[in-house]
Amino acid sequence: MAELNLILLGPPGAGKGTQATNLTADFGLPHIATGDILRAAVAGETDLGKEAKRFMDAGDLVPDSVITGVILERVAEDDARDGFVLDGFPRTVDQADSLGKELEARERRLTGVLLIDTPDDVVIKRISGRRVSRKTGRIYHVDFDPPTHEGRCDVDGSELIQRDDDREETVRKRLVVYHEQTEPLIAYYEDLGLLRRIDGTRSPSEVHAHIRATIATLRLEDEL
Repeated sequence: MAELNLILLGPPGAGKGTQATNLTADFGLPHIATGDILRAAVAGETDLGKEAKRFMDAGDLVPDSVITGVILERVAEDDARDGFVLDGFPRTVDQADSLGKELEARERRLTGVLLIDTPDDVVIKRISGRRVSRKTGRIYHVDFDPPTHEGRCDVDGSELIQRDDDREETVRKRLVVYHEQTEPLIAYYEDLGLLRRIDGTRSPSEVHAHIRATIATLRLEDEL
């Protein structure tokens, strides 16, 4: 397999960022997160970055064509020659269709789409249970990684707070958007034979092991 071009798919709180970091360490693949790439393009004042900035400054959504263009610029860089991990893109079927056509035009293709399948109740528990130190920024979890003293940071005793983005009502709204806009990608990539399901309820290390095994299978299938 000449390239290992992957998309990480799943709801917020599924652990995509953690697994993208693992894939970077395992295979030397660049982790391409949409928000980071847009900010880099804007800061670098590329033509597409300038175009994106005009929409962002106006408070408008950046059009799919611009986002796809920024992503394609990034995957064309030398460090992505042997593959990449896309995280947060595509978000819609239209974006996925555009990405596929543009990659094909460049004689590249996706290797697989890894769905970290995580139920809503698990996502809500994971995110809404987070608490953050006001001073150090260290993150705790009321169930999975609680502080020694409730409501206080173990490092300096500072107050732990719940960020607005971590509140249950906010998480539920984000999940509604995911189900409406992004979940249709599951059927889209399943029809293309690219989707592989990973049990997102397992521990991060177990998810990592499952992803590695899945990639090994994808490579074997490609050689047949």
